[in-house]
Amino acid sequence: MANEIKYLSLEELNRIPWLIHGFGLAGFKREDLKAHPELVSFQPVEMNQEHSTRVLVIEQPPESKVSADGLITARPGMLLIVKTADCLPLFLVDTEQRVIAAVHGGWRGTGGRIVEVAFELMRKSFSTRPEQTLAALGPAIEARCYEVGQEVYDFFLRQGFPADGIFLSGDKPGHFYLNLRAANRWLLSKAIGLPAKNIFSLELCTFCTSQLLSHRRQSADPARLINFIGIKNIKN
Repeated sequence: MANEIKYLSLEELNRIPWLIHGFGLAGFKREDLKAHPELVSFQPVEMNQEHSTRVLVIEQPPESKVSADGLITARPGMLLIVKTADCLPLFLVDTEQRVIAAVHGGWRGTGGRIVEVAFELMRKSFSTRPEQTLAALGPAIEARCYEVGQEVYDFFLRQGFPADGIFLSGDKPGHFYLNLRAANRWLLSKAIGLPAKNIFSLELCTFCTSQLLSHRRQSADPARLINFIGIKNIKN
C-alpha cells in the first residue's frame, strides 16, 4: 500500500515494469490520482457502469464517460477506472501483447460472464492467450455477507455456473449466499483457461473492512472505491 495516497496493489502485478494499478481505499478520490508521480501523466477513463456485460476497446481517450462495464486498451497513458462498493473490480493483463482490461463484476455482470466477454474481445482484437494473461481480483463483498434471492441463483445456473463453491444455502428458503470471487475464479480457470498460478486476489471483504466502502453497510453513501490500471509510457 502507498501510504500517501491510500490504495492497495498486488506484488505480482507490481513486478511488471510497464504496468501501474491500484485498488483504492475509502477516502481515495478521483482527484487523488494526480497526487502520485507515477499517475499524474495518465488520463483517467471512466465508465457509466450499468451492471451490463458491455466491454469496449479504447484506442483514444474518450471525451466523456463511456457506457460500459469493461474497458480494454493497448495504449499507454490511459488509466482505466472501475468504481465499486461491494462489486468485484477485476483486471486482466496480457503480459506478451501489453494489453489490459478493467472489469466491473457485480452479480449481473458476473452472472452474464463479463470477464469471459472481456477476454474473448482481447483474444479477437490482440491475439491474447490464456497462458500469457494474468488476472487480479480486488476487494469485494464476501459470500457470508452477501445474501441473494432465488432469482439470482437460478440466473447463474442458467448461465452455466455450478452451484457448488459459488453458492451457500441461506438462512431462509429461497435465499443463498453468493461468492462473487469464486464465480469469477471459475470463469477465469474453467471457461477461459487461465492457469491457477496466473490468478491473484486481495482477499478483503468490503462489508467487513472499515477501510473500504460497502453499499450494503452504507447504502446512503454515494461514494465508491476507485480502482485503476494503466500502461506506462516506456519503451522496454
